Amino acid sequence: MLMRRAGREVFTHFRRTPEWPRAMSATRMENPIENAIRAGLSQELSPVHLEVVNESYMHNVPKGSETHFKVLVVSPQFEGLPLIKRHRLVNDIVKTQLAGDFVHALSIVAKTPQQWDPNYTLEPSPNCKGGFGK
Repeated sequence: MLMRRAGREVFTHFRRTPEWPRAMSATRMENPIENAIRAGLSQELSPVHLEVVNESYMHNVPKGSETHFKVLVVSPQFEGLPLIKRHRLVNDIVKTQLAGDFVHALSIVAKTPQQWDPNYTLEPSPNCKGGFGK
């Protein structure tokens, strides 16, 4: 199901509703990188919960850019993997899925279903200070 939570899209596999395909088809054309990230992670990790947040608007980039993302992915495939291997797995999936498209920043929260609290809210990153520590 595609839901809005605090202005962010939240996709959960276990709550799919009939309006989900229509909502995704509208955003698929508008946000190709975001949707490629979502599709790759969904296909490869079969997550029980997935959030892909485009935080590019918080940075000094043109309007509508897709350069800064935050991902929360909850998957049983993370069982037994240390955090660094979870992050590498997510990075490899995103790299393969984008096939040459550029993403400047990818923040990852990768949890197992046992570690995940459904009440957890993904915090937005701090606003950009203009680069170079300004």
